[in-house]
This record gives sequence, structure tokens and C-alpha cells, in this order.
Amino acid sequence: MEQLNRIELKGNVGTVRLSNVGDSQVARFSLATNFMYKGREGDAVIETTWHNIVAWSGKGMPDLTKIHKGMPLYVCGRLRSARFKGSDGTEKQVYEVVAGKICLEDPTPMQCGL
Repeated sequence: MEQLNRIELKGNVGTVRLSNVGDSQVARFSLATNFMYKGREGDAVIETTWHNIVAWSGKGMPDLTKIHKGMPLYVCGRLRSARFKGSDGTEKQVYEVVAGKICLEDPTPMQCGL
């Protein structure tokens, strides 16, 4: 049985943090995606979900310094969970997307070669 862990997101960038790890650069940023549906009275309801993205410089990655708040992005990667102890001593679990490919300009899957 083949296993698959792939996620594709198209949304707008929130906060961005860049750092250097050895010879590589890593960007950690949030990405907002919206889902719209009609509520009980027929009015439009927009549900925003924030995703944590981790992107390492290298193949399939643009210049990570060009990523900024409000920018539309297409991200393709895999979902990863991580556990850690918070500052209050409680164990926490977070989910993040490890990006394998990011498209900056017109964020459509077809133009990103996927």
C-alpha cells in the first residue's frame, strides 16, 4: 500500500521569521486560507484558517527574503506534527507544513509545475 502525505495551500502570508541554520536559510511564516459558505440565514460566512509553514532554502524554493506579509502564495509540502514543552511546563502539539515547493507570483498549481 502506497502512503501519501501531501498538502497544497493557496493563501496570504501573515508573519514571517527568517533565520540562518549553517549554510541554509529557513523561513517560518503563517499562511491564511479562507473557506466561504452560507450561514443559516443565507448570509456569507468566511472561515479563516492559519497554517504554520516551514521552508528551507534550496531546490524548488524562491528567494525566501522576498516573502512578506500580505503576499499571495501557493505552497505544496507535507504535514508534520511536533511536540514540545511550553514555558508553563505543559506538553503541546503543533502541526506545520514543511514546504517542498513555493510559488510567489501567480500562485496557481499549474504554473508551479505540479
